[in-house]
Amino acid sequence: MWTFTKYGFFSAVCARQGDGSHGSPVDPTRTMVRARVRAHLEALQAQYPDLLGTSSIQSTGHTDYAYRIFLPTDTWVEVVARLARETDYDNFKDAVGRHQGRNGARYVHALHDVWEVMHRLQQ
Repeated sequence: MWTFTKYGFFSAVCARQGDGSHGSPVDPTRTMVRARVRAHLEALQAQYPDLLGTSSIQSTGHTDYAYRIFLPTDTWVEVVARLARETDYDNFKDAVGRHQGRNGARYVHALHDVWEVMHRLQQ
């Protein structure tokens, strides 16, 4: 699942069993939340320290998402529920711009690109 939030962009998938090797079966009780920007995971942890504060961010240079955390699926479900409850804007891209400020300019630009691609799908 891709999740675009004020805090960043995340890709959540089932973690694999055991050591997580390719080909291992997935473990639906564990979620791997991945990000392309470390600061996005750090911002999510800062927003929800009671849920994510003890999750260590792992870094890898050989995968398409360089940063990841592992957590129980029920914890990820609670994070997503809280994200939905705190929606307080009528324009997502503008809210991200206000929240991220200058540091998030690249993220906001990427959101406009995603919007454009998905708009073409609608046409």
